[in-house]
Amino acid sequence: MDLGVNGKKAIVCASSKGLGKACAKALMEEGVSVVINARGEEQLSETYKELSKIDKDRVSMVVADLNTEEGREKIVESCPDADILINNNNGPPPVNFLDTDKDAWLEALESNMLAAIFMIQALLPGMKQRKFGRIINITSAMVKSPHPMMSLSTSARTGLTAFSKGLSKEVAKDNVTINNLLPERFDTDRQVFMTEMLMKNQNISRDEARSQIASSIAANRFGKPEEFGATCAFLCSQQASFISGQNIQLDGGSYEGLI
Repeated sequence: MDLGVNGKKAIVCASSKGLGKACAKALMEEGVSVVINARGEEQLSETYKELSKIDKDRVSMVVADLNTEEGREKIVESCPDADILINNNNGPPPVNFLDTDKDAWLEALESNMLAAIFMIQALLPGMKQRKFGRIINITSAMVKSPHPMMSLSTSARTGLTAFSKGLSKEVAKDNVTINNLLPERFDTDRQVFMTEMLMKNQNISRDEARSQIASSIAANRFGKPEEFGATCAFLCSQQASFISGQNIQLDGGSYEGLI
């Protein structure tokens, strides 16, 4: 299927690895020119080299901290007329609510809500003027299935979800869509971190920990980053122009709710 986005421009935040990288690759394969971003130059450079094999003229990289105003400005300046924005960022680690403080909450809000909001604020006017825009927020399945140990991440991402839902109704007439992708249990570095935590807490092997986690997924396996990237690319397509304000669950069928 031709997604109709050949020649479009995209910014993919936090895309040196994992789900962000998968989205950048999927978009490039559809003819999109992509700006990738991360704080760390070494890993980002490796991803840049990998994506350059698709088309070196359609990928550029920006080393910048998305959680700072200066970093966001640097990213936006690299592609001020982006047609597609993929908001992605690291989330805080699991923590007992009783062990959190104000600084931890402010940091979570900055990284998992405000950074995305300010990126949208910077790029939305141009999207509306050009009558094409696709905004994807990579949030978390925990938005719809909260867990007490993930309160920092869930609360901030839920705020972003509510903001995006309201805004999506206002900009739909301009062919700008805003959707959220809610991943869980994808085989990325984040899952490696969760596996190592389980190994430590239960004194079990890596294989045992991975098997235990996989058994909690309805599909009985981890998600593949390329599956996530393909979903993201479709939501950025011309064919997806009537899909907006939605939360798309990517969890191997594990979510037990109806809505």
